[in-house]
Amino acid sequence: MGTATAAALRLDPLICGRRTASSDRVALPGVLGDDLADVGLAPRLLALAALNEVREHADGRAPDPALFTEAVRLFATATLDGESPREYVRRVCHATGLTAAAVDQAVRDLVKEIGELPRTTAAELPATGFGTGFDTRWVPRGKVFAAVLASNHPVPNVSWVQALFHGYSVLVKPGSRDPFTPARLLSALLAAGLPPTKVAYLPCARQVGEFLLREADRGIIYGGDRAVATWHQRESVAVRGPGRTKALVDTEPDDALIEHLALSASFDGGTRCTNLSAVLTTGSVADIADRLAERLARLPSLPATDSEATLLVVNRARAAQLREQITRLRAELTDHSARAGQAETVVELPDGSFLLRPVVLSADRADHPAVGTELPFPFVVVAPWTESDGIAPLRDSLVLNLLTEREELVDAAVREPSVRKVTRGHVLPWTAVPGIPHDDNYTQFLLEPKGVVVCH
Repeated sequence: MGTATAAALRLDPLICGRRTASSDRVALPGVLGDDLADVGLAPRLLALAALNEVREHADGRAPDPALFTEAVRLFATATLDGESPREYVRRVCHATGLTAAAVDQAVRDLVKEIGELPRTTAAELPATGFGTGFDTRWVPRGKVFAAVLASNHPVPNVSWVQALFHGYSVLVKPGSRDPFTPARLLSALLAAGLPPTKVAYLPCARQVGEFLLREADRGIIYGGDRAVATWHQRESVAVRGPGRTKALVDTEPDDALIEHLALSASFDGGTRCTNLSAVLTTGSVADIADRLAERLARLPSLPATDSEATLLVVNRARAAQLREQITRLRAELTDHSARAGQAETVVELPDGSFLLRPVVLSADRADHPAVGTELPFPFVVVAPWTESDGIAPLRDSLVLNLLTEREELVDAAVREPSVRKVTRGHVLPWTAVPGIPHDDNYTQFLLEPKGVVVCH
């Protein structure tokens, strides 16, 4: 991961262009055990003051799209607030345990997705012209947007940038392990000409972030089941919880299929919400699980900054928590990774970080509670599926990859409300183009139509 900096970076709330020092501070530890940043947390009163100030200046007007093009260019290439692009990558690696290759890819994805916002908007909104004098205007559903972020991956930061793109003023609560990505994006946006009154950057406790969600007109929250549980019924908040991406294998599992499953599970170290976590099959559970475990066992155990590294690393405390969780799961399921020579999930590396090896387990029935368990590294449970099981075991999937010729099952999956995206064949779960929804139509979540009729 490289040597730590001599002094931890100091991060404080940024409100309408003003850096506000906070006396409530917390150290951000890296995966090597040293402190990467000294973070000032916004208490509730400061968050309320930020909300009021941002709301006072909010006008709902969208910035020039060219501003975002320039901002992502700066984000990817410029030194911002004294931080070079390479230093940014190092910090995110050191804080989150993501590999340098994954963070480099995330930068490219952020540049691409933010650059495609005009195309995404056009693809997700219907035509608005209905003859001379009759039109529909799509406008923000409010003026203030709050984002409560997680730290598993940088790319979800696109969500609050998209709100800015459409005219919202935005309050950002960064993830506790990655305050760096939203801070750098904000610096790039401000350097590109974003009015400072459009945004506030507020590291804070989870409860303060939830206060901002309740008070904002629209918002988004990322996190695990417990973190997002109370927000599912709130229409003004988009919820991004565990993905539980699944695959149904109803065909001959040749080597290409096993390779497809392995990449679906392990890309970016298994940290994406779209990484595969469950495989249901009409064939031999043991055969698929053994072959998948053997393929994943070939992934190298390397420090995150190594150019060949693919797997996540964590610090000692998080490693101990995950080791205990895996031990419990292994006690109730068949362990195919152990058969492949990978009996130990957590491997201490010479640099002091702890690498998380892939784990493949199998269950004896499709409705086993472990099917759909999602962990922050390549973790897959394989289970049997029969026609009599129907759609039930495939529910609650952000992405459902169907490797089958059963057209009636494909139709049932598309109609199932808890399946958010369906793919067929050797399609990686995150494959998309502008207009393909990730989890519902996010543009229409942000915007609402208003009729405009003009008398000529």
